[in-house]
Amino acid sequence: MSEEFLIGLASIVVLGIVAQWLAWRLHLPAILLLLIGGFVAGPITGILNPDELFGDLLFPLVSISVAIILFEGGLSLDLKELRNVGRIVINLTTVGILITWLLSSLAAHFVIGIDWSPAILLGAILVVSGPTVIIPLLRHVRPSGNVGSIIKWEGIINDPIGAILAVLVFEVTIAGGFQEGTWVVVAGVVKAVLFGTILGILGAGVIVLFLKRYFIPDFLQNPFSLMIVIIAYTVSNSLQHESGLLAVTVMGIAVANQRYVSIRHIIEFKENLRVLLISSLFIILAARLPLHGLGFDDYRNWLFIALLIIIIRPLMVYVSTLKSDLKRNEKAFLCWVAPRGIVAAAVASVFAIRLTELGFAHCDIIAPITFMVIISTVTLYGLSAPYVARGLKVSKPNPQGILFAGAREWVRDLAGILTEEGFRTALIDTNWGNVTAARNAGLHAYYGDVLAENLLSELQLDGIGRLLAMTSNDEVNSLAALHFHDVFGSSEVYQLPSRSSQLKDGRGAMPPHLHGRFLFDDEATFDHLMVRFQSGAVVKKTNLTDEFDFDDYKKMYGENALPLMVITESRRIRVYTADYDPSPEPGEVLISIVDSADDSLS
Repeated sequence: MSEEFLIGLASIVVLGIVAQWLAWRLHLPAILLLLIGGFVAGPITGILNPDELFGDLLFPLVSISVAIILFEGGLSLDLKELRNVGRIVINLTTVGILITWLLSSLAAHFVIGIDWSPAILLGAILVVSGPTVIIPLLRHVRPSGNVGSIIKWEGIINDPIGAILAVLVFEVTIAGGFQEGTWVVVAGVVKAVLFGTILGILGAGVIVLFLKRYFIPDFLQNPFSLMIVIIAYTVSNSLQHESGLLAVTVMGIAVANQRYVSIRHIIEFKENLRVLLISSLFIILAARLPLHGLGFDDYRNWLFIALLIIIIRPLMVYVSTLKSDLKRNEKAFLCWVAPRGIVAAAVASVFAIRLTELGFAHCDIIAPITFMVIISTVTLYGLSAPYVARGLKVSKPNPQGILFAGAREWVRDLAGILTEEGFRTALIDTNWGNVTAARNAGLHAYYGDVLAENLLSELQLDGIGRLLAMTSNDEVNSLAALHFHDVFGSSEVYQLPSRSSQLKDGRGAMPPHLHGRFLFDDEATFDHLMVRFQSGAVVKKTNLTDEFDFDDYKKMYGENALPLMVITESRRIRVYTADYDPSPEPGEVLISIVDSADDSLS
């Protein structure tokens, strides 16, 4: 039995991570491949049987994992975003939820043909969307303006509300009807909001207090915060079913928006843990699906899903955004992003079993229908959202623009060339003279510290996909690269080589994980570049053609020419680094530093 248990656990982890990696390589929604992997491992091949593997521990483990995922989702919510989108978010998570619940329940009863009790429960389950699907989708689509904030807030807040709603419907159902369960609903809502909010804020206060007072050593800070999350979730759930999801969400929001201690390490830990949990959960829950009876061969189920996508979602968005400042294309994109995720799967699996055991008819169809909705919406929205966003002009996929840390004259020249080529640029500097000169040159420039904690909320990063740290301070450049690592990814944060990297004996050289990719070549330190520019070097743009290719360029400007970046024919920027040396082709634009600007060929 121990070997079978070990093999089962290993298969869950391996399938989950492989599915995540394939999704990254193929640019597909990860959850789609996770569902396929779990279905193949479970009902199709029989390699994995979660019920036998975990027994009675299955759903407690699922519940705690979902709580951790929602806490991590709460950590990504910035209350400052509500200044612009607060009313819309409130409408979507109140009026919008009621509309979705009502219409989904009606559709489940009249279209699918199930009894009222399971239909109303299914409608409550399907109001959720969830961070497990929304956050990866937003990172891929990169919607502009306030649309991304609205979708993120709705997806994270909907989860605990939907779970609590499903619990209340469940309790009313087993109580025997609405009249008998009225007090259950009222008391349940009050207790869920009360206990969830109080315990969430209390848990956040404990984490912040212990970190601020240094009561916890560094190596225990992440396990300690995880412990508090589990305690708050468990205590809140013991006082009111599923109110724990609200507690951990409130805790995440409260921790993320306090200004007393840094939580960067906690966020990084939870992000890594979230990937593992999401991967494992979807494999486990998909492996529990029946081989036959999912309902793919029943046209009524497809009609139900079509109503969710084409009628119900657009209607709730339209009502929730009445008299708002959102443009038509932004509202249209909101209508097209409503995938269901892990909370819907977990809640459906738990309540379907309980109601079936109590003898309620048609309850065994709740989980299959929910998974069918998850598979359909994840596939449809995940594959089409980037193209829909592009068509509606609410996103800039694979943004090629550059944020420059530092605004010296030669940095401004480089930014000016990129701006002329149609790319979005922004410069930030603590020197008012540099900022003023940049603005006079028609560039977007900000006065401030690139390491400021509130910088990301103030910068407009639409169309910007990489950082070039080019200040005179090597430590600031390295810290800026680390600061923007989570924003742009490690492959798109660059900095000038540090002075210590030039020492022959390697003394003082920074470890690779503490700096960005070194720009241009190993010798292109700030001091080296300043000497060159003081000697008359300039930043130059050269259009390469069949008649004047890269070899001709090298012959004209010699070995001292320093290529900086290439703009391809597909309008992508390739940056030269110490470990990457692209070969420009005819039709591309080469930007470089040359010793003389006398030749006018460009």
